[in-house]
Amino acid sequence: MLRFILRRLALMVPVLAGLSILLFAWVRALPGDPARALLGQRATPEGIARVNEVYGFNEPVLQQYLTYVQALLKGDLGRSITTGQPVVESFFDRFPGTVELALAALMIAVVAGIPMGYWAAKHQGRFLDTFIVSGSLLGVVTPVFFLAIMLKLVFADWLGWLPTSLRQDARMDATHVTNFYVLDGILTQEWDAAWNAAVHLVLPSIALASIPLAIIVRITRAAVAEVLSDDYVRTARSKGLASGLISRRHVLRNALLPVVTTIGLQAGLLLSGAVLTETVFGWSGIGKYLFEAIGQRDYPVLQGYILFIALIYALINLAVDVAYGIIDPRVRVQ
Repeated sequence: MLRFILRRLALMVPVLAGLSILLFAWVRALPGDPARALLGQRATPEGIARVNEVYGFNEPVLQQYLTYVQALLKGDLGRSITTGQPVVESFFDRFPGTVELALAALMIAVVAGIPMGYWAAKHQGRFLDTFIVSGSLLGVVTPVFFLAIMLKLVFADWLGWLPTSLRQDARMDATHVTNFYVLDGILTQEWDAAWNAAVHLVLPSIALASIPLAIIVRITRAAVAEVLSDDYVRTARSKGLASGLISRRHVLRNALLPVVTTIGLQAGLLLSGAVLTETVFGWSGIGKYLFEAIGQRDYPVLQGYILFIALIYALINLAVDVAYGIIDPRVRVQ
């Protein structure tokens, strides 16, 4: 297993190198001029030339790429054209917000999705199956931004049960150690701050979990239904094994492989930043940060963001492969 992990980590190097080339070329091909976007109405030929010189945009493209790679190897993603802040610092300021939201949404999707998919498969063709499958279909086709707006309208504006936006009340004088607001409240024993941050998580995490939940339900249902029809499950039943034992040892374990793959893919999507959800709820995360960077042609932010997310996807895929080996020992042998 260790050799497998090291081999996969080594394969990530050429993948990320190739991605950096494609990414550099793609960003430079985007319409618009970053210097003109930065200066806005104050743009003059002299000002544009000065900005291009400061950021190296007047150099040959190959020289720009080599300079970019040299900085990248030192862990330097550059500085934002619009704010002047180092991109790495901006990411680590905002990424905890995205991770906190993504983990909450993924927890909802997994904890609710796997049991619902299992129950639907166990009651295939009955009312419960039809109800769950119809609900999952509704979750897939409903736009996230529409669901987010409706949740805000009902539970925040009409009922007043939950906050409408932000990660925490502005009046909350909380100590932020890690920028994971719920965790910070627990670490500093500021229980009111932890609770306030958790309450702010409810609506955006439900909105963000809708599509992953629906997908996990459908994949789990299909996988469990296939396993239930296999010969070894029927043999276990004919031997008189308890239903709970059959479900745990034979059904769920063998049905989990496609479900784990789905969870890994959804985790990557959630961690890449939920632009619409973060925008609707005013959530300070990298999704909202990317949305702003695209409009401002902020090259360093776009390049750093996409490379960072590619690295996260690669690590999640590695974690999924390791989970395969734990769930099914035959994978380790192969």
